[in-house]
Amino acid sequence: MTMFLLFVQMWSRILSPRVISRTGFYWRSIFTMRLKTSEFQSLFNDGLNGLAEVFEKHQHELRIAGGAVRDLLSGKRPEDVDFATTATPEEMKRMFQSAGIRMINNKGEKHGTITARLHNENFEVTTLRVDVQTDGRHAEVEFTTDWQKDAERRDLTINSMFLGLDGTLYDYFKGYDDLQNRKVRFVGSAEQRIQEDYLRILRYFRFYGRVALEPDDHEPETLAAIRENGRGLAAISGERIWVEIKKMVVGNHAAHLLELMYSLELAQYIGIPPDGNVEEMKRVWQNAKDHSPKPMTILAALFHCPEEVEKMDLRLKVSREEKNLALFLVKFRRELRKSQDDPDSLKPFTDFIIDNRELDSQSKVCELLKYQGEEKLLKELCRWSTPRFPVNGHDLRRMGITSGKEIGATLQKLRDIWKTSRYQMDKDELLSYVKP
Repeated sequence: MTMFLLFVQMWSRILSPRVISRTGFYWRSIFTMRLKTSEFQSLFNDGLNGLAEVFEKHQHELRIAGGAVRDLLSGKRPEDVDFATTATPEEMKRMFQSAGIRMINNKGEKHGTITARLHNENFEVTTLRVDVQTDGRHAEVEFTTDWQKDAERRDLTINSMFLGLDGTLYDYFKGYDDLQNRKVRFVGSAEQRIQEDYLRILRYFRFYGRVALEPDDHEPETLAAIRENGRGLAAISGERIWVEIKKMVVGNHAAHLLELMYSLELAQYIGIPPDGNVEEMKRVWQNAKDHSPKPMTILAALFHCPEEVEKMDLRLKVSREEKNLALFLVKFRRELRKSQDDPDSLKPFTDFIIDNRELDSQSKVCELLKYQGEEKLLKELCRWSTPRFPVNGHDLRRMGITSGKEIGATLQKLRDIWKTSRYQMDKDELLSYVKP
C-alpha cells in the first residue's frame, strides 16, 4: 500500500494539476494558475481589503467562492461575491467584534454565514461545510476546514471552484476545464447531487443555457439521472422553482431546454401544463429571443387557456404582474393583431391602450408584439407616448350636461371620434360635436 501511495504522489507531480478522478478517489491538487485580470483586481476596494486584513491577522484563510469565481474566469465582473473560510461562525463573530466591524442579518448563522459590513458594503462569509444528512430539499451540515470536501458538496463543477485573494485558483473537480470547454456537469455522481437537492435539476438547465455553446450537448448519464429523479421536484416549493425557471427561459437555448424538460417528463412537477403547446413556445421564443422578452412571455405560449394559468399560479406563486401578463397574452394573442388592410399601422394596438387605460397596458402590448414577432411595430410602439384625451366630465358639465350616464356616453362618443383622428383633435374640435 505504501508503494502505491508513493506511485500516486510521484505521478501527481508529473501530471497536470487539473487531472482529478471522477470515480471517487481524489488526490490533493492545487491549480497553479493565477488570475490577474482587471475584473479581479477591481474587487479590491477598501471593504474587501479590510476584510482580508482581519482574516489574515487571525490566520484564517479566506477565498472567493462559487459563482463569482465562474464569472471572473469568464472575464466578467461578478455582481455578487460570496466568500468561504476555514473560520467557524463563532470565530468570525469574535474576529469582527474585536475589529469593531458591524454584523447584520444573523439569519444565515445557522448555515454558517456571517454578514459583515465594512465601508458601507456587505460581505457574506460562509464557513466550509459538509452535508451530514439531506432530504432532497434541506441539508444538515457540519463545519470543516477541508476545502475539497466543501467543493464536493456543491452542485456543478463550474460552481465548485475557489479563488484565493492572491489570484490562485483552487479547482478540485475540473471546473476550469469544463468552463473552458463550455460543459455543464455535476460534481461526481449526478444522481447523488440531485438527490441531495432536487432543485439542482433546474439549476442544471439554467447554467446549461448560460455556459453551453450547443443546444443539445448533454451527457446521456446526466439526462438519465434527471429523468429518474424528476418526481423529486414535486416536493420543492413553487417559489424556488419559479426563480430557476425565470432565469432559464430568458437564457440561451431556452426553447430546447423547455422541450427537453417535457421529454424528460418534468412538466407535471413544476407547474407548467403537462400537455403544453411546445411548438407554439418554440415559435414564440424564436420571435422574441432578440428583444429581451419577459419570462412569462415565453411561458405563456405553453398555455392553452386561462385555467392553465391559474393552475400555474397555484403551484409557482408568481407575482400578480406576471400572472396578469400571462392571462393577457393567452386572451389577446389571437384577438389583438395588426390590421390586414394596414399592416404597418399601430392603430389596433394604440386604440387598445387608449381604451384600456391601465398603467401597464403599453408594456403588456409590447410583450404581445414580441410574442407575435412584430419587430417593426414593436420598435414603433416603444417610441410611442400615450396621448392625453383632452376632454373630461367638467367640460361637459359646463356645457349643461349633468346626467352622469349621459356624460359617460358622450365621453365615449368623443373618445371614438378622437381615435379616428389618430388622437389629433384638440378639446375645442371635439366639443364642437357636443349638442347641449
